[in-house]
Amino acid sequence: MSLSLDATQLDRYSRHIIMDEVGPDGQQALLDAAVLVIGAGGLGAPAIQYLAAAGVGTLGVADDDEVELSNLQRQIIHGNDDVGRPKVESAADFVADLNPDVDVRTHEVRVEPENVESLLADYDFVVDATDNFRTRYLVNDACTLSGTPFSHGAIYKFEGQVTTFTTEGPCYRCLFPEAPPEGMVADCASTGVLGVLPGTLGCIQATETVKFLLCEGGVLDTGDLLDGRMIFYDAMAMSFEEVEFRRNPECPVCGEDPIDSVAQVEYADESCPVNAD
Repeated sequence: MSLSLDATQLDRYSRHIIMDEVGPDGQQALLDAAVLVIGAGGLGAPAIQYLAAAGVGTLGVADDDEVELSNLQRQIIHGNDDVGRPKVESAADFVADLNPDVDVRTHEVRVEPENVESLLADYDFVVDATDNFRTRYLVNDACTLSGTPFSHGAIYKFEGQVTTFTTEGPCYRCLFPEAPPEGMVADCASTGVLGVLPGTLGCIQATETVKFLLCEGGVLDTGDLLDGRMIFYDAMAMSFEEVEFRRNPECPVCGEDPIDSVAQVEYADESCPVNAD
């Protein structure tokens, strides 16, 4: 058994440690890992909660928003007393109370082409818990170009989708070359969302993250990530549908002739096309 885990940690993570697939070495791999969650809202909240509980040692949280009362119906790491506070501060306090082993790094910023590369630099894995196409394409492009694996999730009313992107498979642009026209897909503020829905998708994202970290740590060698597969979840029908997709050789980000940096992409609108030059 690893001597790097103290008595309190052996107790806290005992249900991991007794698993042959995880064990003390797997728990140490989680404690040594660094994960960035972009978005501390509906999807980010359950992801942050479970990653912190699992003992991911360094947890970055990037969000420039403040907690609103309407968030509390689904964003489970925030409470009444947090209304008006920056979400990154509320998230950090939640994690500190849940698991003191976790070092929370707060990034109270809007993710932009000018800062995304520096944000990713110190992290092993990214959880894309954003709520708009512009940032999703930006996260995809920056992660793909830097070789940083990430989990993507999205929700709408009673439905959600989740997938994982690694350096071995396709990227988000292979699946969705361009976003739908602006205004075609409404946001939660105008259409609503079932409060428990993001919990399901965020937990899947956290699961994918933990599996990846265990694999990278040389501990887990079984099981598959959602690389090249997207799960569509319908809460109303209580059904899951899986769709496979492949790398597009003409993809401007991960194809045969990829761009060099996010500076070559126009992120001014929702379509986020890659510049021809």
